[in-house]
Amino acid sequence: MPLKIDRLNLMLGLAIVLSVFSSFSVMAAKVSFKEFCPQLVGQWAGDAAKAGEIPKKVAVTGFCSHDQRQLILSVSIGTRAPFSETWWFREQGDQVLLTYYDGVAEDKQQVFSLYRQNGDYSLLGEGVVNARPALIQLLFDAQAQNQAGGWQWTQNIQYLDDDIDRYQLFRGIEMTPVAPSP
Repeated sequence: MPLKIDRLNLMLGLAIVLSVFSSFSVMAAKVSFKEFCPQLVGQWAGDAAKAGEIPKKVAVTGFCSHDQRQLILSVSIGTRAPFSETWWFREQGDQVLLTYYDGVAEDKQQVFSLYRQNGDYSLLGEGVVNARPALIQLLFDAQAQNQAGGWQWTQNIQYLDDDIDRYQLFRGIEMTPVAPSP
């Protein structure tokens, strides 16, 4: 009997994954990493917080390699760890490999697909969060409400072993451009 239940859970999980990816891909188009990478270059500042926490001020620095196949985002100042977080995105064929390092724990890696819809960028992948299988979305929502522009970077999860069929906010980072010093 447990084998049948496990198989049923696996089939339900796969059905959810396929329905989420197929419905998202209908609304969004896969894009090249070379289009995404230069959009996040520069100095950014804003508030950041995990769901349910008090926001802290952060600074984000974005570097794109000359060939536009690698992007490094460094998040510092208000992070929980004593060091900056490093988010290293690398193009690998039609996928994006992310290596995350916070200066304390071991590196974490995740493979994503990159999509664009209405000026926003979304990296979607399947992984494990809090020892549970999950869909992971890194959403870079273009902020055009002011002339400076910027991004709202949300890290969202959808647990595959849960009945909730929508993404839940895990963490958000506000990215407003910092004007260069004169």
